[in-house]
Amino acid sequence: MGEILPLLVLLVIIVIGFSVILSFIPLRLWIAALASGAHVGLVTLIGMRLRRVIPAKVVEPLIKATKAGLELNVNKLEGHYLAGGNVNRVVDALIAAQRANIELGFERAAAIDLAGRDVLEAVQMSVNPKVIETPVVAAVASDGIELKARARVTVRANIERLVGGAGEETIIARVGEGMVSTIGSAKNHKEVLESPDAISQTVLDKGLDSGTAFEILSIDIADVDVGKNIGAQLQTDQAEADKRIAQAKAEERRAMAVAKEQEMAAFVQEMRAKVVEAEAEVPKALSQALREGNLSVMDYYNMKNIQSDTQMRDYISKMGADTNNGDGQDK
Repeated sequence: MGEILPLLVLLVIIVIGFSVILSFIPLRLWIAALASGAHVGLVTLIGMRLRRVIPAKVVEPLIKATKAGLELNVNKLEGHYLAGGNVNRVVDALIAAQRANIELGFERAAAIDLAGRDVLEAVQMSVNPKVIETPVVAAVASDGIELKARARVTVRANIERLVGGAGEETIIARVGEGMVSTIGSAKNHKEVLESPDAISQTVLDKGLDSGTAFEILSIDIADVDVGKNIGAQLQTDQAEADKRIAQAKAEERRAMAVAKEQEMAAFVQEMRAKVVEAEAEVPKALSQALREGNLSVMDYYNMKNIQSDTQMRDYISKMGADTNNGDGQDK
């Protein structure tokens, strides 16, 4: 019993040590790589562990690439992983490009992946073009009629311009701008309705895919609807604005006339006050003239008779006017 116990302890230590070694050294991956022809040494796998690289993230894509006939370097794959790239997606894109006879090297694929674009989707889009549908674009023809159009843009990824090229938003914006410009230059909205393909041809000839990550294959006008009569609406709004301006000017003139009338009334009141004041001075002047002998009593009485005669004539003329007005009303 004393001899068996040390052997059991030794066996347990060996098992534990072997388990630790297997957990640190991915022996299964090494055997799989060796069997597939992708030579990855144990030292390389241990180095990945030390560099905190998950060996499966590098070795499994390497095995896949080797089986597909691609010659890739494990160091480049590991470097791409350390740079934050998706090694598996890059390898899938390289395999898809090889099958589609698209020229794509590892360096460019890695650059596209690190730029934040889906390199596998780009390769698939190069084989199978994508259709981008624009939102409804409203534009006004020269005759003032609004047209609402929607287009479908067929694009293909341009591998050479994926790094640094503009995305789908730029394509949609440029196509929308081209549609607005083309519709706006049309003399009549009926021309656009009769031949909507003229819009797509005009927009396509402008080379809108310049500087983008795509190549425009075709632009098809999906729908064209007639909107509001913007020209008539603008004329109505202008007429309403002119009307308000004229009303404002008329109100200004009326206010000025009222002010002048009030000013004239104030002036008349002032003149009347001065006349009353002057009339009040007449008796004083007459008295002064009588005292000084400049006016005789007969002259004074003659003046009073003239005043009385004038008042009587005014009264008679007013009575005659009132009588005529009464006769006219009776008739």
